[in-house]
Amino acid sequence: MMNKQIKRWGLLSVTALTAVSLAACGANTKPNEAGQASGDAAAGGDKPVKLRIVWWGSQARHDATLKALDAYTKKHPNVTFEPEFSGFDGYADKLATQAAAKNAPDIIQMDPAWLAEYSARNQLADLSQGINTADIDKSLVDSGKYKDKLYAIPLGNNATGMVFNKNAVDKLGITPPANGWTWDQYFQFGKDAKAKLEKDKYALMDATNDYTVYSSYQISQGKGYPITVDGKFNIDKDTYLTFVKKYADLRKDGIVPPPDIATTDKESDAKMDLMNNDTVLMKRSFAALFPGYEGVKPGAYTLVTQPKGAQSSGFLKPSMFWSVSADSKNVEASKKFIDWFVNDQEAADILTTTRGVPVSKKVLEYLTPKLTAADKLQIELIKNVAPDAQPFNPGAKGWSNYTAKDFKDIGEKVMFGKITPEAAYDELVKKAKDYQ
Repeated sequence: MMNKQIKRWGLLSVTALTAVSLAACGANTKPNEAGQASGDAAAGGDKPVKLRIVWWGSQARHDATLKALDAYTKKHPNVTFEPEFSGFDGYADKLATQAAAKNAPDIIQMDPAWLAEYSARNQLADLSQGINTADIDKSLVDSGKYKDKLYAIPLGNNATGMVFNKNAVDKLGITPPANGWTWDQYFQFGKDAKAKLEKDKYALMDATNDYTVYSSYQISQGKGYPITVDGKFNIDKDTYLTFVKKYADLRKDGIVPPPDIATTDKESDAKMDLMNNDTVLMKRSFAALFPGYEGVKPGAYTLVTQPKGAQSSGFLKPSMFWSVSADSKNVEASKKFIDWFVNDQEAADILTTTRGVPVSKKVLEYLTPKLTAADKLQIELIKNVAPDAQPFNPGAKGWSNYTAKDFKDIGEKVMFGKITPEAAYDELVKKAKDYQ
């Protein structure tokens, strides 16, 4: 059995979409015999191996992953696990510290935005051999590559969107959001909802400090990504000031929470996520996060596309990856586990969609008849985002700290009234020089 001394700490391409659609329509394909065979072959001897493994996510993801680790150990008693897991908050910082000290876990849940940086620093093992990727869409496999070497195995198809409490919206008697809506409609929804909410409840999240939302907003205005794929600063001043001043108005009107409340939000936390504790009605999200919300309040939430500007604002992406530390002494054992995790039916039955829509086409075809209504909402969001999805920007090498921390810190100064929007833009420009 898995070591119970669990450590906790604080963090489609068209072809793939076609596979989702075919599966959803009941495509009749034989179950993944190859996947099970790969799992059976993973024993690889009886020498005891303990694998450190780390991930972020909701309680639903934690529970499912722990069950999967137990199932793997039951099948391969020589392999045990030392799991470390948390919400997203703080995850990136701790992982970076561990990797720099050459003490990262063997198996690492990796975000697409960090992959180039870790790969360029030679902190990840090459996974080109030993893991079956034949049933994964090539574009998804390639998303785990850096300079033609495979450093990460995608775990799910994913799309950006908005999650909202449909039960609460229905009770308020206001028109719910609809796919294809605009930013003007989004802000009007916030105003309409706030007019009927209690004093200490809010309609929307304050996105002044949220790079993901601002990035979506700027690209929807036809101005491109704030940081280009090749690492150029591209925050458009007029667009940024419009965005930040709009949220200042929303704060003044009580449509978004005051900064002392907004900054307490911890994504995917059962109690501290402002959606889960009923502080806000809506926030930006990803399809792959939906099972976490569903697990806290079954049947309460649903998904909708992000608002549009002159262009769409949504994009498709791998939900996350498994990578292996270059410093691991158990690279082969780690690869065998990852192969089982993405290709085996038993793993699929346990994990379902807790990391997004499964990447293996055979696994998805096998699993689809068993999916819940909430699982299928993930697939629907991906299908709704796909037709006019923006190109995915995986994050420019060297800029991860800027987008994850500096943008957030400067945005919070604006939220607390310490600097003006104009001064915030100047700080963003100045800080960017450290990264160029």
